[in-house]
Amino acid sequence: MSFRKWEERLKDIEELASSYKRRPLCPRYKPQLSKPWQATPVWKLFHRQTQAFNFAKTCKQDVHVFALEKNAENKQRIYLVTTYTELWFYYRTYNETSLMHCYEVIPEEAVCKLYFDLEFYIPANQEADGKQMVADLIEFICKKIDEHYGIKCSLEDVLNLDSSTKEKFSCHLIFLLHNAAFKNNIHIGNFLRKFLQPAVLLTRKRDATVPVVVSRSQSCKAATDLPSSLENQTVTKDVSHSRQLSANNSLGNGASQWKENPDLSFLIVNGKHGEKQLFVDLGVYTKNRNFRLYKSSKAGNSVVLDIAEDNRFVPEPVKNSCIEEQYFLSSLICNVRFSDSLKILSCDNPKEAKEKSTDLDGSVSNGCLGNCVKINFNSCYGNDAMAFKISKCFYFSMWL
Repeated sequence: MSFRKWEERLKDIEELASSYKRRPLCPRYKPQLSKPWQATPVWKLFHRQTQAFNFAKTCKQDVHVFALEKNAENKQRIYLVTTYTELWFYYRTYNETSLMHCYEVIPEEAVCKLYFDLEFYIPANQEADGKQMVADLIEFICKKIDEHYGIKCSLEDVLNLDSSTKEKFSCHLIFLLHNAAFKNNIHIGNFLRKFLQPAVLLTRKRDATVPVVVSRSQSCKAATDLPSSLENQTVTKDVSHSRQLSANNSLGNGASQWKENPDLSFLIVNGKHGEKQLFVDLGVYTKNRNFRLYKSSKAGNSVVLDIAEDNRFVPEPVKNSCIEEQYFLSSLICNVRFSDSLKILSCDNPKEAKEKSTDLDGSVSNGCLGNCVKINFNSCYGNDAMAFKISKCFYFSMWL
């Protein structure tokens, strides 16, 4: 190549470079939500829950894991990782997809709101008044929260979502406590089992004849008719003497607690086959629990989880957000706003508490054996809900 041609080619390259500087190539396109203040979107699907959680841990954005039901036959679910904002953006629009069969996955050890799954079979409980039972339960739980955590709450602080049918009464309750949340859903389960134990004991007793009640007055009357056999239980002959004493003590304590809390009789309902069972589903307090979202239905079912007629909770208005979005965000169990004033409520399992409630010198703290409730005042930094700094710690002993 001659020197002249080389100069011409070099000049062409310089002119091309100059034109690119004046008119640079467009950067790689990245989808973005419509509002400029909304975060960079994340939307990724996985077939395994573990993969979804592992990916979520690598994201800089405040992402969460949700489960989507694909069909009603095999109950197969896929797992979505996204932000609350982006989920709502598509959730409100695409109501004919698997997004409408969506569940929040409550991670193990995640700080969360107090929640309930309530249900009973209507044909077997013709006289039961579901709305009154819900109101009585909320009143009872609010009283216990006040007594043992010093936190006031009422009907106005409880989001009531309903998905009842002609055959089944079904609703979800989400408590939106002021500046407070539970350490995780395992502690919620411990808290509820502690105070609902008398009712649980009655459901396990085959010959317990506790009528379904629909009001406080009926509830008190039912308690006075409690079978005397409950206080003097015997066990089969092949059970050891120590186990017999333990069983009798448990039932005796349950009977005394029942007399102290007579209103708990309204929680006993009849199952499909006539068996006694609890109005409150205590099986929803396990790690990585899937909890159905507001406005979602089960696959193969058209009944969505919607605002109940007797709901008293109304979210506060927020700038650049509609009321429906605020209901949606309020219904999310793990959507907890962290601050320096947030109280983390805990209720240890009695067996675990006995092992853990030791002083620094190794001696056992008698005031905390078995029924220790701890309130931590925490602040949270970053996206990790568990990366919080404990600034104060108080202990309250709970003895029934």
